[in-house]
Amino acid sequence: MGQSVWYITTPIYYPSDNLHIGHAYTTVAADALARFHRLKGERVLFVTGTDEHGQKIQRKAEAAQVTPLEFVTPIVQFIQDPLWKRLGISYDDFIRTTEERHAKVVQAIFRRLQDQGDIYKGVYEGWYCVPDESYWTESKLVDGKCPDCGRPVERVRQESYFFRLSRYQDRLRDYIETHPDFIQPVSRRHEMLNFIDAGLEDLSVSRTGIQWGIPVPGDPDHVIYVWFDALTNYLTAAGYLADDERFQAAWPANVHLVGKEIVRFHAVIWPIMLLALDLPLPERVFGHGWLLIGQSKMGKSLGNAVDPIALLDRYGVDPVRYYLLREVPFGADGSYTEESLILRTNVDLANDLGNLLSRTTAMIHRFCDDEVPTLVAEADDGELARVAAEVYREVDEAMEALSISDALTAIFRLVRRANKYIDEEKPWDLARAGERVRLGNVLYSLWESLRVVSVLLTPFLIETPARLRAQLGLDAPVAHYREALWGYQPQGLRIRRGDPLFPRIESPAAAPPPPPEAVSSLISLEDFQKLDLRVATVREAAVVEGTEKLLRLVVDDGVRERTIVSGIRRSYVPEALVGQQVVIVANLKPAKLRGIVSEGMLLAASDGETLSLVAPLSRVAEGARVK
Repeated sequence: MGQSVWYITTPIYYPSDNLHIGHAYTTVAADALARFHRLKGERVLFVTGTDEHGQKIQRKAEAAQVTPLEFVTPIVQFIQDPLWKRLGISYDDFIRTTEERHAKVVQAIFRRLQDQGDIYKGVYEGWYCVPDESYWTESKLVDGKCPDCGRPVERVRQESYFFRLSRYQDRLRDYIETHPDFIQPVSRRHEMLNFIDAGLEDLSVSRTGIQWGIPVPGDPDHVIYVWFDALTNYLTAAGYLADDERFQAAWPANVHLVGKEIVRFHAVIWPIMLLALDLPLPERVFGHGWLLIGQSKMGKSLGNAVDPIALLDRYGVDPVRYYLLREVPFGADGSYTEESLILRTNVDLANDLGNLLSRTTAMIHRFCDDEVPTLVAEADDGELARVAAEVYREVDEAMEALSISDALTAIFRLVRRANKYIDEEKPWDLARAGERVRLGNVLYSLWESLRVVSVLLTPFLIETPARLRAQLGLDAPVAHYREALWGYQPQGLRIRRGDPLFPRIESPAAAPPPPPEAVSSLISLEDFQKLDLRVATVREAAVVEGTEKLLRLVVDDGVRERTIVSGIRRSYVPEALVGQQVVIVANLKPAKLRGIVSEGMLLAASDGETLSLVAPLSRVAEGARVK
């Protein structure tokens, strides 16, 4: 077919309850891939939605004393907004299997397969897992239970329509063998080949005795099996039988992104349906791993599901998206902990990226009066340009291979190399020595590295790229991936320093403060009021030579500039402090430390060896009292 659209799908989710962070993982990954291909200038069709039929939902609705549609509708609305909206999911089509456009396609396909002899009527006798909506033979059960979810199965004997999977078994196996990229990762491919080699039995594709489903055309006592119904959504959304131009442009799908537990439906049943319809098979079925809690799969029924809305409320959209995309190598299982989310945010986003922006803009402000330097090419070592070019290629290759975590790893290789570059080049020494050309080139390279990073992060993070670019003096949003090429920016820009990109997050698992009686000694209000606590802004910061812990700071307290010596070197890079606000004890008796008169003290919280400076959440005037 004349495909001109890059078409990606998530599974359509079963709205028997609100979705958890594992579902968000799949959808955020698909969204990042869709955004990446749009950034490259491609037309994209990104489809997600809800699978709303089946016995499980009918029973839940009966228990709630509402109709099935009344039961699912508020859950579907919650998925769309707030969940997908707050996660920044940029889908092009949200399909519900209760829509008329979908029912028409499902019935037309059923009728065609029936007319050509691929669907026939018989009697089904065997086992059925209601939660998974899956049929099982006796030999496939594990300890008498569903081999997928481990829950009890029900014995079923009823008249049914069957789909001739066995007729297409050899064709499908040959296709998988000759198209090694069709099922990914490789481990899933091997699993599916083994499943096929065990022999495919014809599939029961209708049920009697339930009303919640799409009726079999011409036989309303039967409803169409929920998986036959659900899988067809990929054709409905592409315009099959309704919009030939849309369908010709979109089909076959480039990627079906699914959890590993439903690969069998997408890599065996679905392609056989397409073979029977004489339609091309999707380019790739990618079965990603699970987010585990400990060693267990996450799930509402298991009581260990993590609410993504709670995480968004607590941490914001970009830390949650970054964690989901970076933490787990795509295709493998990964263990979710809130502590690991906090660690990723603090180390990668706050320390590495946030500090690079803060240090770079502080030095451009100090040494260049906020104007981005112009590169003098013949005097540039080209080190960061070389790394940026490598990362540009690595990100492109990783995303084409669906290796999302690897793409983010590459981006942060540039971030960390730029931070190291500051320490190597020591711009403050270059300024002191009057090496203006070299200083300008170093600062330009740091600024340009951050600009490149702002482009590369655009598919993954929702708010950060624009916030980063605003501080770099860039007003235009990113329009194309090629903007991540080195030297793409206009001349004559001025930075606009702002708040830190990511304030450090304190762990919720930290020990609670001791009760009052455990505090060493209580003080009166009058004692506390003897302290003169004020907000000050750091103007200069430098290492105290010959020490491992001390920094020499010059701070503006609103009245004058004063020098403070502080033992925070192991937790803070001096250049990153310039321009930051802190809280000082302004009326502390001066003391001489290493020959330097220190006129005050910075307030900081200690967590073992780690120190975290106390500062106002938003900027205030220097000299503001803390009380």
